Amino acid sequence: MYTPDETDYQILRTLQKNAKLTTKELADAVHLTPTPVFERQKRLERNGYIKKYVAVLDPERLGKGLLVFVKVKLKQINREIGEDFQRRIQHIPEVIECYNTSGTYDYLLKIRVADMHEYQQLVLNKLGTIESLASLESTFVMSEVKQAYGINI
Repeated sequence: MYTPDETDYQILRTLQKNAKLTTKELADAVHLTPTPVFERQKRLERNGYIKKYVAVLDPERLGKGLLVFVKVKLKQINREIGEDFQRRIQHIPEVIECYNTSGTYDYLLKIRVADMHEYQQLVLNKLGTIESLASLESTFVMSEVKQAYGINI
């Protein structure tokens, strides 16, 4: 089993800030030559420390400015019902994140839509068709105060 060292963590921290760096730029940032940085980065990818590289888009500019957190309670929960709910959520593109939670609610959804009308249509025509759904509690985000994409390592 591979265990990252401090240099690997430095590479990971740097990539979290800007994954678009070339190998040479990354090597300069961590004070190594490109060859060992390239090898370390590939090893981090192979061992699952780096899952993928993505571009962070601006939802406002793309017409998806309404952010909603939805707490979902199912009528009952067992493996089959939970798997069915999760499978159905995978096919709803407006749901950008879904978490199985403990406590009063079974799932927490993060939803991006254009406006309240689009959200209403989503609830009525997509979420509302899930038979196991007992209730939804929606929280509408007025402003995003902090949004971090990395992990503090």
